[in-house]
Amino acid sequence: MRQGKATAPRVVEEHLGAIAERDGRIGAFRTVRAEAALAEAHAVQEREDLAELPLAGVPVAVKDNVAVRGEALRNGSAATSGAPEPEDHPVVARLRAAGAVVVGITNVPELCLAGFSDSVYGTARNPWDPARTPGGSSGGSAAAVAAGMVPLAHGNDGLGSLRIPAACCGLVTIKPGHGLVPPPEHDWHAMSENGPLATTVTDLALALAVMAGDMSLATPDRIESLRVGETIDDYPGGLLPSEPVRLRVAVAPLPLPPGFAVDEEFQRAVTDAARTLGEAGHTVVEHGTRLPVWLGSAAVAAWFACAREDVAGLDRRRLERRTKALARAGRLLARFGLDGSRGRDRWRAHGADQWFGNADVLVTPALAAVPPPAARWGERGLLANVRVNLAYAPATAPWNLAGWPAMTVPYGRHSTGVPIGVQLVAAPGGEAQLLTLAARIEAARPWPRHAPPL
Repeated sequence: MRQGKATAPRVVEEHLGAIAERDGRIGAFRTVRAEAALAEAHAVQEREDLAELPLAGVPVAVKDNVAVRGEALRNGSAATSGAPEPEDHPVVARLRAAGAVVVGITNVPELCLAGFSDSVYGTARNPWDPARTPGGSSGGSAAAVAAGMVPLAHGNDGLGSLRIPAACCGLVTIKPGHGLVPPPEHDWHAMSENGPLATTVTDLALALAVMAGDMSLATPDRIESLRVGETIDDYPGGLLPSEPVRLRVAVAPLPLPPGFAVDEEFQRAVTDAARTLGEAGHTVVEHGTRLPVWLGSAAVAAWFACAREDVAGLDRRRLERRTKALARAGRLLARFGLDGSRGRDRWRAHGADQWFGNADVLVTPALAAVPPPAARWGERGLLANVRVNLAYAPATAPWNLAGWPAMTVPYGRHSTGVPIGVQLVAAPGGEAQLLTLAARIEAARPWPRHAPPL
């Protein structure tokens, strides 16, 4: 695009064609903005600064819980307003200012309260196996990227809602630490962060830089060429100019509290990913301590409390069974002062740092089990949803409670055929370290950019 080898209208037309061809089987989009997207593509093509735009003409999908000017923000619910939004959310505005074209709004579970992506607007499916969920709550966005309908998508992550679908769909994503990217309107007590979903670390770094409004984060050439022992002058992780980039990587294949299981193939992927980083020259150590039981209880209580808060002002007669059940549980716990805030504050203040130890980066599973079926989970009750969510996706929430950066990186395939994702976690300010290690993994163990055609 920047070199004039393609035009924005042609690129957008091609991706709209891919959406028309594939989304009937995937259900990634609630709304496709065909006419509006083509008009925006023509406007991008005519910009005088086209050659300088970092995302010139790139089609992107936006999750249905941030404002897109001229489109309704339904948040997966029939109880929300259908009126068009007057302004873009700051993250959407930054994407558009960088030249990106919003081609559609993606499906989410109602109020983004579950690790699936089904609602009254449709059920998103996993492009690797349409019988399975693409995860959630950014599952529609992940499915759109994995199916090759868009090269980049926006999502957000309140208890794992970027990392879970990225692991389900074989994508790379990053939940930035608190304060780097403008958060969603409902930021779940500073637990939820906006971020990108992509097929390569290079694309991810560029999209993160645009969303953060800090192009110093877009260092894909430097990241991909980095070798242990090399020196660079302006490494964003804060190392001295003469210091080699050598990180201490802690590996935790089974970090969950007692009572939680992790698929053995996922555990082996974590161990192997750490070995790959060790072969690149980083120091790998074992982290054998399990997360505390009280942290899991705090995460579940925080989940229920967010449901209770998010239904405020909505017509409960139009809410789904799952949403009402989660909110009811939140109200019940609130009577006893149990909203997860004490555990969250304890973990955020010192617990996460103490448990993390002296490592620079932690490697864990992104999921505990393969993605469950793509079904109308919103029509089921509390126990069914809680049981399945906790069984397959319990490993991401601690780093939302802490506010620390974390990401998912694809690492091989499960015997069922679905992708495997490993989770990388760093202390605050460690986004560049995560991207550096993710690029090392990608170079050593490249993954398919898209699911095979159905």
